[in-house]
Amino acid sequence: MKRVTGLGGFFFKTKDPKTTKEWYGKHLGLPVDDYGCTFWWKDKDGNDCSTQWSPFKEDTNYFSPSKKEFMMNFRVENLVELLKVLKEEGVKIVGEIEEYEYGKFGWILDPEGNKIELWEPIDKAFL
Repeated sequence: MKRVTGLGGFFFKTKDPKTTKEWYGKHLGLPVDDYGCTFWWKDKDGNDCSTQWSPFKEDTNYFSPSKKEFMMNFRVENLVELLKVLKEEGVKIVGEIEEYEYGKFGWILDPEGNKIELWEPIDKAFL
């Protein structure tokens, strides 16, 4: 069973997400929108894929229970099965699976308390 297939996104806390996005847009050329920036790429089989870069307000609870300033998002192929295996391996699962038109999401904690978002994407939902 494949586990992680790629980096789905990098999310971090900032005092002023709007100004941060504008700075990255102006100085680094990121094509920012309300959520940050989506990087489009093709996997080894030529399928369309994306990675999200997103600044969040510093008081967000989205990273909870982690107290860290960032959260990684990894792309996975079969979220339901992977979470079952991780639970059997003793990994701390956080919350319930959430489903949206662009994919399924689940969360775990690593040994240092970093919250990790696992995303089973539907990339074509973005196209």
